[in-house]
Amino acid sequence: MKITIVGAGYVGLVSGACLAELGHDVVCLDLDEKKIDSLTQGKIPIYEAGLEDLLKKNLKEKKITFTTSWSDSIPNSEVIFIAVGTPTSRRGNGYADMSYVYEAARSLAPFLNSYSIVVNKSTVPVGAAREVRRLILESNPKAQFDVASNPEFLREGEAIRDFMQPDRIILGVDAPRAEEVLRKVYQSFLSTKTPILFTDLETAELTKYAANAFLAAKVSFINEMSNLCEAVGGDVDALARGVGLDHRIGPKFLHPGPGYGGSCFPKDTTALLRIAQEHGAPLRIVETVVEVNHAQKARMVKKIRDALGGSEAGKTLAVLGLTFKPNTDDMRDAPALTILPALLERGIKIQAHDPIGIEEARKLLPDILYCEDPYQACEGADAVCVMTDWDLYRFLDLVRIKEILKKPLMIDLRNIFSPAQMTELGFEYVSLGRKKIFGKLS
Repeated sequence: MKITIVGAGYVGLVSGACLAELGHDVVCLDLDEKKIDSLTQGKIPIYEAGLEDLLKKNLKEKKITFTTSWSDSIPNSEVIFIAVGTPTSRRGNGYADMSYVYEAARSLAPFLNSYSIVVNKSTVPVGAAREVRRLILESNPKAQFDVASNPEFLREGEAIRDFMQPDRIILGVDAPRAEEVLRKVYQSFLSTKTPILFTDLETAELTKYAANAFLAAKVSFINEMSNLCEAVGGDVDALARGVGLDHRIGPKFLHPGPGYGGSCFPKDTTALLRIAQEHGAPLRIVETVVEVNHAQKARMVKKIRDALGGSEAGKTLAVLGLTFKPNTDDMRDAPALTILPALLERGIKIQAHDPIGIEEARKLLPDILYCEDPYQACEGADAVCVMTDWDLYRFLDLVRIKEILKKPLMIDLRNIFSPAQMTELGFEYVSLGRKKIFGKLS
């Protein structure tokens, strides 16, 4: 099928490359000429494992092309996915900023000259698909089209696999013809028995927000249980395993840390709260999830300060990991953006390393020293703090780390090391929700 993706950002690029891999003829449209020139050469502006290779393959096979022209893409398309950004509104009210989605709808409308489906792939609030329909008809009353909602469930670092091997595909439609066309788009998944759920527009729009809010709730829950474990002398790792082995709950997202971040959870939980309040159906659980997440980041600041002895001014802290999660260069709402400025304000000097995210971090955290490798970051530091659980850090030479630190103090905000192991090596080891072992093991 002939498909246009409006927006060559994270969701648009992943969706476009994967749809091309499925055999469709894909055009990615973006108004950024520099970005389009780069993409045409197979160079991507983001880091996502496997994406550049997949893009180059389909460029070579001429299954995907890039353009800035509405007239060159929209008239020939059977399906048009809108995959532009929906960041939190700059007005500070928590709503999703829909200006890019609605501008895309207005811009494509004049070029609809035969029946097509306009699909919201962006994460959008309830009612967005119907507003897209209204805006298109306002610009082009004779247009023959249907609208649909097809929320994405792509994890950064795992996006290619998530698209090609999805848990489910959600498709909101309100016309039989739209359902028929979208079945053809995703027909490759019928043979793999991937669940494809057709529902109404509003339910599809709400599903993405609900899924992310539920996962955010699991994160905030285990962080609170971690705090409780510290208070009563429990072990959060064992607790998480005991809870996660219940098949009704499962082990995923039951890992304590410095709070959730990224492009989805913070934005989507806040937007969902605004939708609920607007419709007179407040979500008390989600409100608490957001509050707990803010509190967890503040608690990490105190935890680091306490570990440094409460007189941290002038001390140097090595920080390993800056992105909100491993396998991405995404710094959006990363815990580091809240925690590190608070430490800098108290006179702590920070030497940081991240395998991928340094260039993005420099733009947001200009006042820290960036290092080429984790050992350089630890050189001469008073302590080392694991902020992001990159696999690289799990396999550090800890004996070397101990030797180059001023003091063998490890603050592990991701629980990637064993307390017994660290104590045996002679570290003072601070982690989340686990018993502190004093003295070297015999």
